[in-house]
Amino acid sequence: MKTCKFSRQFGDFWSNSFTAVPIVTVIRRLIFHAMKTRLILLITFFCLPGLATAASTANRWETLEAIHWVENPHNSTRMGPHGELGPYQFRQATWRMYSHRPFYQAINRQYSDEVAVKHYEWLKGGLIQAGVSPTPYNIALAWNAGLDAVIGRRIPSASRSYAEQVSNLAEHIKSNEVVSSGQVASASQ
Repeated sequence: MKTCKFSRQFGDFWSNSFTAVPIVTVIRRLIFHAMKTRLILLITFFCLPGLATAASTANRWETLEAIHWVENPHNSTRMGPHGELGPYQFRQATWRMYSHRPFYQAINRQYSDEVAVKHYEWLKGGLIQAGVSPTPYNIALAWNAGLDAVIGRRIPSASRSYAEQVSNLAEHIKSNEVVSSGQVASASQ
């Protein structure tokens, strides 16, 4: 049985004993009580922190998949005109920031995915620290033009076009997931 921090800390307030109360019970009681007071923030803060993480992870996957589709749609193993390699077209300096593997292994999708996730999180952290929302569009801008260019608002028009394409693809991937999960749910009924 899952319990939340709030129910363990304030179990006697929400029940007649100090035993942990199921999350659903705590949420129902908090929602009822929040109608009179304003404890809805406590529900969000103590009991539902995983929702933002799940949404963030899904957003990351969709954005990275869109970047892959734009950067290397045919999964070419040849080096790009500026020395880029692999599904995400990493440059050697970017690859070495996150991996000790030889750069030629950037064509391996598993290794490339590991580096892509690390790079995505680094870009996201940099955007947040600069007060810029880490949307798929802004992540793609930073991926293409560099974090400093996005923070300093010196973005080439080609990078804006790239980011728009990635953002649209990420949204398309997301909408297709929703449709396919709805089809699976309706098929199982």
